[in-house]
Amino acid sequence: MDMRTFFRPKVQRQNPSFDETGADSGEICAFNIHGLEAPFEAVVLNGTSGEGQLRARGLVDCELQKEYTFIIQAHDCGSGPGGAEGKKSHKAVVHIQVNDVNEFAPVFRESQYRAAVTEGKIYDSILQVEATDQDCSPQYSQICNYQITTTNTPFAIDRNGNIRNTEKLSYDRQQEYEIQVTTWDCGQKRALHSVPVHINVKPVCKPGWQGWSKRVDYEPGTGSKQLFPTMQLETCGEPLSLVRTTVELQTSHIGKGCDRETYSEKSLQKLCGASSGSTDLLPAPSAATNWTASLVTDSGRDTDLIFRFDGHQAAKIPDWVVPQNLTDHFTIATWMKHGPSPGLRAEKETLLCNSDKTEMNRHHYSLYVHNCRLVFLLRRDFTQVDTFRPAEFHWKLEQICDKEWHYYVINVEFPVVTLYVDGVTYDPYLVTDDWPIHPSQIDMQLTVGACWQGGEVTKPRFTQYFRGSLSGLTIRPGKIESQKVISCLQACKEGLDINSFESLDKRVKFHFNPAQSILVMESEDLENMNTAVRKVSYINSRQFPTPGIRRLQISTAVQCFGEDTCITIPTVDAVVMVLHPSEPRITITGLERLTQPAADFRAPGGISLFQDLHIVSTVTRADGATRQVAYQAGLLEEIVHNLDYCDVLVLGEELNPEQESLQLEPTFLLGKHLDATNSTSGMSIYGVDSMSNYEQVIRQVRYYNRQPGQLTERMFRLTCSELNGRYTSNEFNLEVNVWHSSDTEEHISHMVAPPPYMQVAHHPSMSSDLHPSHVSGVPSAATVVIVVCIAALVVVVVLGIYRIHVTHQQDMRLAETTKVADVNWDDSALTITVNPMEDLEEPQCAEEEASEEEEDDDEEDDEITSAESDDSEEEVDVQLKRMQQSSKTGQSWDKTTRCF
Repeated sequence: MDMRTFFRPKVQRQNPSFDETGADSGEICAFNIHGLEAPFEAVVLNGTSGEGQLRARGLVDCELQKEYTFIIQAHDCGSGPGGAEGKKSHKAVVHIQVNDVNEFAPVFRESQYRAAVTEGKIYDSILQVEATDQDCSPQYSQICNYQITTTNTPFAIDRNGNIRNTEKLSYDRQQEYEIQVTTWDCGQKRALHSVPVHINVKPVCKPGWQGWSKRVDYEPGTGSKQLFPTMQLETCGEPLSLVRTTVELQTSHIGKGCDRETYSEKSLQKLCGASSGSTDLLPAPSAATNWTASLVTDSGRDTDLIFRFDGHQAAKIPDWVVPQNLTDHFTIATWMKHGPSPGLRAEKETLLCNSDKTEMNRHHYSLYVHNCRLVFLLRRDFTQVDTFRPAEFHWKLEQICDKEWHYYVINVEFPVVTLYVDGVTYDPYLVTDDWPIHPSQIDMQLTVGACWQGGEVTKPRFTQYFRGSLSGLTIRPGKIESQKVISCLQACKEGLDINSFESLDKRVKFHFNPAQSILVMESEDLENMNTAVRKVSYINSRQFPTPGIRRLQISTAVQCFGEDTCITIPTVDAVVMVLHPSEPRITITGLERLTQPAADFRAPGGISLFQDLHIVSTVTRADGATRQVAYQAGLLEEIVHNLDYCDVLVLGEELNPEQESLQLEPTFLLGKHLDATNSTSGMSIYGVDSMSNYEQVIRQVRYYNRQPGQLTERMFRLTCSELNGRYTSNEFNLEVNVWHSSDTEEHISHMVAPPPYMQVAHHPSMSSDLHPSHVSGVPSAATVVIVVCIAALVVVVVLGIYRIHVTHQQDMRLAETTKVADVNWDDSALTITVNPMEDLEEPQCAEEEASEEEEDDDEEDDEITSAESDDSEEEVDVQLKRMQQSSKTGQSWDKTTRCF
């Protein structure tokens, strides 16, 4: 601001004074300003008249200083020489006010603004924007107006910068808005730059868990997997004093309550180290265990053997199966699923009952359900006790009628009886005493699913039928099971887990139920609870788990500080999807045809059937990661897993126990989880063990026959299983032939037919000069030529060679040559006729005979087809020319051969 002239002062000559007229005797020479560095100066315009000008020495800025105050004084030129006697005027006070110019535009205080609103509400003010102006005057420094420059937005702004919404916002429609706001000062100068305003729309705050997935996929074999890695609890700002979260894994629809091993009951007991000698009262129906054939089974439970009883089925246990003496120590165990029975609450439902078969109706021992109470009855004979003793033991538990699977074990150490339910012990709440039963000669009948009433009624019948499902009902006399074994038999292979317990805050309390299907956590701190929930995981330790859905439920209860009412957290429902495992293909390979001399069958221990047995299992991975398996024409991945049984079945007629049998030394089972049963129909090796252990044991199975002369062949079939038949192997068939020898009982190497993919090289000694009693057809042409029948080869020999006679010494020599050459012979289908009256002639014609034989073979070789053999399965090319040529180069004719 340039200020040149402010006023024109006038002073008097005699005594200079402002606003006075001076005379000619003196002039005004200068004006002096007295102040704190005032940026002004005063100059004399007319010394005679005393006029002067007050002006600024430079620019003045209203924004720096709005007004100035200082003193000005004039003085004349003086009357003496050099103006030494000059006079000064009186002092005058000067006030200067700087007028403002609108030189600055408004500027917003923030570069951008953010706010959040909840959907469905109208706000008077969401946020306030504010701008400033650097001008000094009220006219130019004040903000008079704000404006939203973004069009079509549901927002408005007032003169004070308050932004509000003009309609209810929806989170689903739009979750964030960005608007531009500008402003003007009162001098109508607009801001150079608009400011962005971000408004986030939040859904209506609903307390509950956020950041979780409805479905979690579980790949078998991956171990523990986190279920809620990003989960957190929204409390809508409500302060909480305690949070309690319960995570429940619902698996009641899987198998018997959860994913357990589905091996047979005997295999599981062997695996868990249970005592031997238990009796399975509900085995799979078969020819030997036919008492369960009439019961209804539920076969849709991943090979679990489950029997369903609807109040009309029951089974009598044969007398040869029933343990005759339970003693004072025994165990009864079963899986049971049972619910309440409306209208029939007064009727007993019998699981197991041992009662009089005829004449009377006494119950010696029984296990039954009555009014959702489990009752075990045990009445001793007078021969055992003769006093009033405990006889009925009662348990009242919720599990009995909750329609879920539970594992019940009753350990009897008379007079103490202990019940285990899912591995947890329960003492009876009621024990009643009774007198022992009077001794009698009446036979007893053990039944399952009802109780047998054989006496005191017009017609014997079942009564007190059971309604529910049973599985694995066993009874073991003489011993009781330990809690460790019981826990193993009922253990779930899937459940909830917590990753890295050590990193969990010590102030978080947690508790698992025995099955690890329920996890309860408590914490006073919300963030600690969020961290704990993120560590919850699912684990399934089975190699081949049951695929399908497992439901998850998360329920949460909270407490607030000193308030009667608090927020409610909704329950979370999710699922764990266990994906299908890669199904294994179990393959049994080995020699499929075995020929042995009759003497070997009579030898102690007989012959070994499966010396070259191999069991492998392969899968095709979904990710394509495969590798070559040598025995298989394809890209497969070999895996290792257990087997639970292998059966050696006798095909055709059963074994004659008076002269033949299958044998296995018990010592080969030592150190393994294996047992074996033997019968005339075959042998069963069972127990959960590795494929290599099964191989070792099966290779020791031997076949013995005291009279092999009556046997031409035997057929055996070997099959193996994993998971109680869920995965089964191929049917490996073995044909066993007997080599009958009329000359000697000398041991001769057994002959086996090689697998189709093996190529057999014919030895040069197999030429046409061999005695027909030792001619054997061995297949060649690898992978396509199969075993040719002996009869077809006999035809080839007869047509190719007119007559060959060999003495007994030649036969023995040829047999020894065959042994050295490692060639096996089979003459079981040959009939040899030798005329002892033939005269021996000169041996000089040996070469002539060989030449004639070669010509005949050329003709007959083209005529022989598979149709000329009754036993052959496919066409066989008999290469007699190659065999004769080899014979000429590597073998000389015996000099005693007769010529024709």
